[in-house]
Amino acid sequence: MNTIVDFLTPVAVLGCGLVAGIFFAFSTFVMRALSRLPAKEGIAAMQAINVTVLNTWFFTAFFGTAAACLVLAVLALTGETGDQPIYLVVGSTLYLLGTLLVTIVFNVPLNNRLAKVDPESADGFAVWTHYLVRWSRWNHVRTTTSLAAAASFIAAMG
Repeated sequence: MNTIVDFLTPVAVLGCGLVAGIFFAFSTFVMRALSRLPAKEGIAAMQAINVTVLNTWFFTAFFGTAAACLVLAVLALTGETGDQPIYLVVGSTLYLLGTLLVTIVFNVPLNNRLAKVDPESADGFAVWTHYLVRWSRWNHVRTTTSLAAAASFIAAMG
């Protein structure tokens, strides 16, 4: 193996694990807690979360992990990673498609729609009900794929 792979593989493990933990928290208790609030309070809370999450720490974990995965995938596909590149390709694919792409294609549009809703409006309840089901479903996918990606990168180190 080479130094870049030896450095980036544990970085990918940690990044995927950290991102999985964030999403796991939302899947197991944050969204459930918000769903127990009156719709206008749940909407307002999630709108605040969606603004607050846009910060350097989250972006570094989320997109930095994606960058590590992309580099590892390229190195693995070009034969630069040793005898068993499959774990690096699988881990990278899981994260890039199942976490990053799912976020961009499904969760972000739902967040954008929720951001436009007045929590006090009549439309708010319908949007919130739809949001809770759809956003949570796709968040479960992100949780699972980022955790599986971490496991695959761990296997690559073994």
